[in-house]
Amino acid sequence: MQSVPCVTRRRFLVESTCRSAAIGVSGSMALMSGGVGAAQKESVNWQDVSGWGVEGKGWSETARYYDRLPLRAEGKVRSAVWNLSRHSAGMVARFRTDAPTIHVRYRLLSSRLAMPHMPATGVSGVDLYARDADGAWRWVAVSRPASQTVKAVLASGMTPASDSLREFALYLPLYNGVEKLEIGVPGAAEFRPIAPRQEGTILFYGTSIMHGACASRPGMSISALVGRRLERPVINLGFSGNGKLEMELAKLIAELPADVYALDCLPNLNPEEVKARTEPFVTYLRQRRPQAHILLVEDRTYADSWIRQSRRVRNEGNRREFRAAYERLRKAGIGRLHYLPGERLLGDDNEATTDGSHPNDLGMVRYADAYCQVLKPLLEDAG
Repeated sequence: MQSVPCVTRRRFLVESTCRSAAIGVSGSMALMSGGVGAAQKESVNWQDVSGWGVEGKGWSETARYYDRLPLRAEGKVRSAVWNLSRHSAGMVARFRTDAPTIHVRYRLLSSRLAMPHMPATGVSGVDLYARDADGAWRWVAVSRPASQTVKAVLASGMTPASDSLREFALYLPLYNGVEKLEIGVPGAAEFRPIAPRQEGTILFYGTSIMHGACASRPGMSISALVGRRLERPVINLGFSGNGKLEMELAKLIAELPADVYALDCLPNLNPEEVKARTEPFVTYLRQRRPQAHILLVEDRTYADSWIRQSRRVRNEGNRREFRAAYERLRKAGIGRLHYLPGERLLGDDNEATTDGSHPNDLGMVRYADAYCQVLKPLLEDAG
């Protein structure tokens, strides 16, 4: 993996002092419980994540660094899509350190920290993972924001890695935006940012389910799970309630190189829209990305569809039109086009949703299982 050169302690400390003075750290940040004592006893070197970058950010020319669509998209996409694009869903900062303690401080775009069916840890939290001795990703800690401005000891008392520098991944909030994000380590610790990977990207375009509802933590979203399992950079373009296979999004998505484009929009469409929009969207994307794989993903089966006929009718109608569009595209010569049925995306025990529609953490894992089974051979074929 390509790494940004090690940040020297002296430079790191100077940058930290300047940033702290600029944003008025003393007394201005809300500290989470358990973090006060450690923050007072040791000096902390802070590193602004925008200085080396996050994975999952498709465009550089954004209004805010952690926005998901470029500034020029404002006014071209519907206002609902634009507003949701200010959320940092799918973004992850990667770094190495020998620090036994990791601090975080960040400023959120919105004061809406949680939703009725999704906790603040998922909506507005940052979620820390690290590699174990075998190289596997393991969960470490998640922030629990209580205000728009968060300062916290995210993890402490960590044992050092055998090679002294452990690799970490910090996932950003799913349903909130980020104004500024910094990671801090004790003054004596070494810190090495890891540059975002560019090759082998998987791009997901979808609905609230892909956006991250209702994962308890950002690292439990579908895109995060798939990215860790397949060791690939991912771009999450899930827009809650607004994944509608619109041509404005086809034009934007086609600008970004990816090995696989996964189109997972059926939960936000009806059968008539599926019939009208699927073929133009896929045809446009194929023309601009002739070598990429395109994966069409059916909607999940509603957990209450066994007892509610309207739910069954919606699933059946969307799938019928989606499958028909897929067959027509294949007959028209559209290659490298693949199809993921929705019937088993959530399993068959009705326990994998929060509200019958949005996956809970179990549902997210099952979604990721289904995705990885299909994506792995496509990525191997893409090289």
